[in-house]
Amino acid sequence: MCLSCSNMIEKWEALVSSNGNSKEIDVWPYLEDLSGDVISRTAFGSNHEEGRRIFELQKEQVSLVLQLAQFYFIPGWRYFPTKANRRMKAITKEIQSSLRGIIDRREKEMERGEIINNDLLGILMGSNFKEIREHGNKNVGMSIEDIIEECKLFYFAGSETTSSLLVWTMVLLSKYKDWQARAREEVFHVFGKKEPNFDGLNNLKTVTMIFHEVLRLYPPVPLITRALTK
Repeated sequence: MCLSCSNMIEKWEALVSSNGNSKEIDVWPYLEDLSGDVISRTAFGSNHEEGRRIFELQKEQVSLVLQLAQFYFIPGWRYFPTKANRRMKAITKEIQSSLRGIIDRREKEMERGEIINNDLLGILMGSNFKEIREHGNKNVGMSIEDIIEECKLFYFAGSETTSSLLVWTMVLLSKYKDWQARAREEVFHVFGKKEPNFDGLNNLKTVTMIFHEVLRLYPPVPLITRALTK
């Protein structure tokens, strides 16, 4: 996360320095890339560049789904060989192929005894591999297709929701400068100029309050359910 954030801030600093002392920056695309980059590194470790390609393809896929949604009422429309439908199929095929390649390589590493548990995919496959070995039955663990779907879900559930939270947090902190100052003071008090660590993050009470308030005001996935009691 630190590495991804540092890369993003370096890009912002380069943009500002190339334009004198100030420049207006649209942060939304950068925060989208940030969340995708963090998930890629966390989910796939050394294969994060391949993971980023999957993230970009899923972003395009979401855009196409919204584009096609207006035609869903027409029976059988998704089978028509339109440009959008053909692109959707091509994206699905490329995502499946990329993920299968990463998983196949990881399986071979595990068979050689190279257990890699420093990323989400490694933890998931390690647990699955252990369960299959204990029961001596491949049907007990997850199938390759199940693992592929889990990998896709890492992005689908985590990327846009996180970037949405970050951008609304920045909007509100720019509006309420006193809370921005309190959050900055707390971060410097806990970490100084050191790299953030997990234990220190648990001491960021004000920052946590700010995130909770942003989630209350602008939830990335709003859901309201009502039921009659009588």
